[in-house]
Amino acid sequence: MATVYLAEDLKHRRKVALKVLRPELAAIIGAERFLKEIEVTANLQHPNILPLYDSGEADSFLYYVMPYVEGESLRDRLAREKQLSVDDSVALARAVAAALEYAHRHGVVHRDIKPENILLQSGQALVADFGIALAVSQAGGSRMTETGMSLGTPHYMSPEQATGDRTLDARSDIYALGCVTYEMLAGEPPYLGNTAQAIVAKILTEVPTPVRKRRPSVPVHIEAAIQMALAKLPADRFASAAEFGAALVNPGFTLPGTMALAAASAGDGRWKRRAQVAYALAAVLAIGFLIGVPRPKRSLPLPVTRVAIALARGEGLRQGPWGRFAISPDGARIAYTTTRDPGGAQLVVRERDQLHAVPVLGSETAFSPFFAPDGKSVAFFVGPTLPTPLKLASLTGAPPITVADTGLAPLGGDWGADGYLYASGSSGLVRLPATGGAAEPLTHVDTKSGQSAHAWPQLLPGGRGLLFTILRGGASQREVALLDLQSRVVTTLLRGTFARYAPTGHLIYVRDEDGALLAAPFDPARLKVTGPPVSLLDGISLRTFGVADLAFSQSGTLIYSTGASGLEHLSWVTRDGKASEIEPSWAADFITHALSPDGKRLVVSLLKEGPRDLWIKELDHGPLTRFSFEGQTNHRPEWTRDGRNITFISDRSGRSELFVQRADGNGTPQLLITQRQEARGIAEGFWSPDGKWLIYRTNLNEIGGGDILGVRPGLDSAPVPLVATRFGETEPALSPDGRWLAYVSNESGQSEVYVRPFPSLADGRWQVSVAGGREPMWAHSGREIFYKSVDDMVMVATVAAGSSLEVRDRKALFSAVDYDNDIEHARYNVSLDDQRLLMSRKTTSSETDLVLVLNWFAELKARMGAKP
Repeated sequence: MATVYLAEDLKHRRKVALKVLRPELAAIIGAERFLKEIEVTANLQHPNILPLYDSGEADSFLYYVMPYVEGESLRDRLAREKQLSVDDSVALARAVAAALEYAHRHGVVHRDIKPENILLQSGQALVADFGIALAVSQAGGSRMTETGMSLGTPHYMSPEQATGDRTLDARSDIYALGCVTYEMLAGEPPYLGNTAQAIVAKILTEVPTPVRKRRPSVPVHIEAAIQMALAKLPADRFASAAEFGAALVNPGFTLPGTMALAAASAGDGRWKRRAQVAYALAAVLAIGFLIGVPRPKRSLPLPVTRVAIALARGEGLRQGPWGRFAISPDGARIAYTTTRDPGGAQLVVRERDQLHAVPVLGSETAFSPFFAPDGKSVAFFVGPTLPTPLKLASLTGAPPITVADTGLAPLGGDWGADGYLYASGSSGLVRLPATGGAAEPLTHVDTKSGQSAHAWPQLLPGGRGLLFTILRGGASQREVALLDLQSRVVTTLLRGTFARYAPTGHLIYVRDEDGALLAAPFDPARLKVTGPPVSLLDGISLRTFGVADLAFSQSGTLIYSTGASGLEHLSWVTRDGKASEIEPSWAADFITHALSPDGKRLVVSLLKEGPRDLWIKELDHGPLTRFSFEGQTNHRPEWTRDGRNITFISDRSGRSELFVQRADGNGTPQLLITQRQEARGIAEGFWSPDGKWLIYRTNLNEIGGGDILGVRPGLDSAPVPLVATRFGETEPALSPDGRWLAYVSNESGQSEVYVRPFPSLADGRWQVSVAGGREPMWAHSGREIFYKSVDDMVMVATVAAGSSLEVRDRKALFSAVDYDNDIEHARYNVSLDDQRLLMSRKTTSSETDLVLVLNWFAELKARMGAKP
């Protein structure tokens, strides 16, 4: 499609690849349409995608610019080596699959995956020309067909692409990658021919020779994965590139029964035996599935069956403080948030009779899912950037719809039989029609009594009452409460979290201290607990904001995970994502932490037994010393530049206020910003490097944000608005020289990282992130800004600061989905040499498995009949 020139970027003094479209192609598609279409790919940021630097028109020539890669293409390597090792082939295929998965989730299909477009730099794969074929096709329209020109390379064309289908989707790219993987292992593509027409004819009519026929050393599961990727019908292929990448490294992967049977006619007896095994396994699964389906009454009670569900590689539960899974009312399927291998995050749905989950369209960065009463749709929050939209998706595959895009907090919801959605709002519980509309306030968070949020609602049968959890500063302070929807009176029922009503007449909830699952008799008519609680299970996983890894269906199927998920490990993570724990034996529940200016000490906010306090840890296996002694919640500490003092947020006076205290623990904490000065409460604060300014941010409000202000102690007691608009501004961070203020704003409709001068209130402002960003943190050099993208990738932007600020480059470093993330405060630190990030990762003994209990209500009734 293009002639490629090695060129010099004079502005940035770097070599680039300048690609000029063939004149006849440019004449067909037109400049304006091509340049408009190519904008879609300009924002793709992934370690395995060669980015697009620029595009334009010069003297009727259309061009686009990409980085110059010093290395070779996969085609060059195959020409030299003919075949690659199995390990190298799988590694390269998975890297390309990662790039495809990322692009597909952003709506971009490559359409021309081939060895020539896979560049190798230091052994790593980079996919080039992403979306160029799509841009040409979209811009050229029917004129491409009229002139007889085609896009794609015959050896790697999917059947639908070979027949001229213009509505190609991700599965066409998966087919092409299957061809490339086949060639890396076998030494030639699946189909050969003397002409393009001959190749296309074979693609449409023949079954490729199994790769193990040509190379017996290829493992069986890899052959099966390639066979599925090369299926004639898109519906028979993998649903996503991530699934293909996962299958390549899953020794247990086999073809679905029908595909295995079809392959048996083209292969040997081993394929036939595998088909028989697949059918036998399907039969066993079907029998197990039917156990949970409601049946007519019978004389013998159904047995209680408890099994572990192994989640496939690349489909494990996503880390994070939010809700992770839900089960449909009939128990037939589960929806859960997953870390899509190797770096994305998405909501998936897994049927009980299937081995793999299916992604929900448009659910990237989803969390806290909950089902519709009929089980045919699922609702979920999108984030964690603010505002937190609430979306509904039909399981038929239709695109999701947004029912609310502001005013909600990411703390769970319920889809009532009355047609309303119940959710946690910024200042209390709300309800809104499932068809969309204004949210009606139901409760109000009483901050004066120490409440911080109302979370995890569930509508009781009959629609009269609403269960929910009252969150306070300390985990042990959470309470299960009930709202009478008629009188609007809130009653506290008991101490605990994440309460759910079971049709057996019991209130199910989790104890904060140890994750114990308890049940208490409950009368939904009188809205009262009628008896003492009974312990059912131990060690249910609890997330940060009181949500439990627990769900049960109305038909009596329970699903849960266990493990000390409230504990975390701190790790140094290099720029390429390699992690090493700073002290493997040290596991705790600390959300926020700050590294001292000399890099030798760490102040952390720890939740032990009771309040959340600040502790100082001497690094390199040094002692841990308590720093704060008052209040229920002490968090978000920051060191002063000289390392002598620590500012932090504390509720010791009844509201979130900003204090400062000597780092050695001597003296008493000094109140910096009082409630009289800022009635909204303080969310975070720190001193400027020169100690002349105190920068702070107010608590989140109803539209999902606060304001960033500053005061000059001793000069002017009146706060100076730094970034204070009707939108939400969060996460302020000053550059090391104190000249630039980075922050996050949702003014564009989603959270983005911006920079503006400080302390000047000039109009200068520059956007750092693209397509969503949060948690900015300056490098100590002042020449880089770290942040996280909307899909939890750690990014780094190179900046140049003079009289203005210039963002020169943005680069994806590694996925942070397994590490703690936040929507209003950075949860990582940067090492003194700017080469590592200090991050916290949740630890759970069962991060990849779930426990499924069939006929659990029988066990519940039996346990409740015993004495407590």
